[in-house]
Amino acid sequence: MMTSRDHASNPALMSLDAAASVARSGFACMFSSSDEYESALIAQRRAQGRYGVPNGRGPLIAFVSACTAIIVAVAIYFANS
Repeated sequence: MMTSRDHASNPALMSLDAAASVARSGFACMFSSSDEYESALIAQRRAQGRYGVPNGRGPLIAFVSACTAIIVAVAIYFANS
């Protein structure tokens, strides 16, 4: 039977204990929920500049202009019919 004195004096067992401790710590997660993880991930990506600057009003103005042009074209078509 191995005693605690034998365990402490054997460098191989100490090394094995240290390796097991490191391996167990690899399975730990520093986030308590997936929401917390997603928030941290988004904050990190924003800090890196991955999401860029929003486009502004350009796409909205183009969409409204296209819809207006279509409505005017349909109105002209039915007015001439």
